[in-house]
Amino acid sequence: MTIHSLNKFVLGLAMVLLGAYSHADTAVISETSSAFPYKTGEDVFKHVCAACHMPDAKGAVGAGYFPALAKNPKLTAAGYIGFVVVNGQKGMPPFGGTLTDTQIADTINYVRTHFGNNFADKVSAQDIGKLRQPGRSYQLE
Repeated sequence: MTIHSLNKFVLGLAMVLLGAYSHADTAVISETSSAFPYKTGEDVFKHVCAACHMPDAKGAVGAGYFPALAKNPKLTAAGYIGFVVVNGQKGMPPFGGTLTDTQIADTINYVRTHFGNNFADKVSAQDIGKLRQPGRSYQLE
């Protein structure tokens, strides 16, 4: 088993344990059908993102590589982080089937204004909706 496969397995198992797959097979979920009940970006970060990126957002290296979000210049482009959260990338699973557009936008805005990040521009739920790929299943492959 490769490190990449192991990362996908561990992340997939974590999502199953959190009940995240209840809506993972739909390309677009409604604003009321999130698999996670969290109402704020801070809550989503603390209960979902921090499991891999760590509570201080400094990332981790071990069974996989989980990049730091703290003081991360890649967060300059809000659309980039939105695309990664919705669609997944490398070892990060897609959250487009488990989080609403509002939850994703609020979480991105939270991360981009905390942990040493000071980006003033905001991403909206409508911006996130545009990043979804029509007909795509957001399940882990």
